[in-house]
Amino acid sequence: MKRSTRRRKRTNRTIAILVLVIVILGSIAVYYSPLLDGMRTKKILGPTEIYASASQSVVTILGANGNSSVLGSGFVISYNHSYYILTNFHMVDGYPNSTATFSDGNAYPARVVGSDGYSDLAVVSVDSPSPEFHPLQLGSSAGLQVGETVVAIGNPYGLSNTITVGIVSQTGRSIQTGMSGNFAIADAIQFSAAINPGNSGGPLINSEGLVVGITTASVTNSQGLGFAIPSDTITRELPSLIANGGYTKHPYLGVQVVDMNYDLSRVMQTNVTSGLLIENVVPNGPASSAGLRGGTLQITIGQQDYIIGGDIIISINGHKVVNYNTFSAYLEENAVSGQTIQVGIIRFGQPMTISVALGTRPPLQA
Repeated sequence: MKRSTRRRKRTNRTIAILVLVIVILGSIAVYYSPLLDGMRTKKILGPTEIYASASQSVVTILGANGNSSVLGSGFVISYNHSYYILTNFHMVDGYPNSTATFSDGNAYPARVVGSDGYSDLAVVSVDSPSPEFHPLQLGSSAGLQVGETVVAIGNPYGLSNTITVGIVSQTGRSIQTGMSGNFAIADAIQFSAAINPGNSGGPLINSEGLVVGITTASVTNSQGLGFAIPSDTITRELPSLIANGGYTKHPYLGVQVVDMNYDLSRVMQTNVTSGLLIENVVPNGPASSAGLRGGTLQITIGQQDYIIGGDIIISINGHKVVNYNTFSAYLEENAVSGQTIQVGIIRFGQPMTISVALGTRPPLQA
């Protein structure tokens, strides 16, 4: 009896150990399987493959208003089981009679669902048969690497479905388009693929075939200097654009600033050569209400005028502010109107931190 009892105990211990091993191995498999699946499914595509899968998704946008017209691009996406076309705000603003022409040549009237001039984004819908729609998938722009290959597809000068290839030249740029009032478009992607008039609104696609941006601007007479609104901005704004017709959460500080530099720091007798000098604060704006100060004395260095004597912004929520690009990119990615942020400044040589409740940007003037 004792021997039988000992055997049963050993058997039970063996079974318990086997169960424990199975549970551990199963947990390891469950933990690593998503990572392995991601590694297995990730496929690098060449421009030929990207074009073959994406070209049917790109449309030609023609905006008209009397004798005035504008030609550009757009691309199909799917959201909440419905199809939409993404394009630039400047492609539809002031052009009530717009059409979207698909790659097969079929054209349909386009209706604006929502738009945001501050990000140069617009969502339009067309009443067309479902076979016309070949949606592209939005990827994340956060992981873009400088030097990474990207392609742009659009309709430069009306030459439909043109593809150009380049690399990501830099991220986190701030660009002024003339459509966004006195505010720059933050966190833009700079890329080298050639774009021309007519490319605006087309997709910027990475080597996995995912949309990482929407082309918006190029610099006149430049070569390989294009800009795109990042896909993370699209993803952040898309629900509001479709549900509410706009996006009103852009952070607003209410300051006029200029990048610090070596010459400016010497004149100001400070060793701070990076950050932002506050030249003016908007009366009764968030910065003014929080106690941030603008400049009091106008000077000229070279051919550039400055207003000195104000606070120097050196950080936001502990993140270093190098220049306006890093300042605007951080706010756009990490803050919304109504949020309180901690602004690190230098005032008369002394470091300080001031809490600022961000406001809402004023509506764009038509």
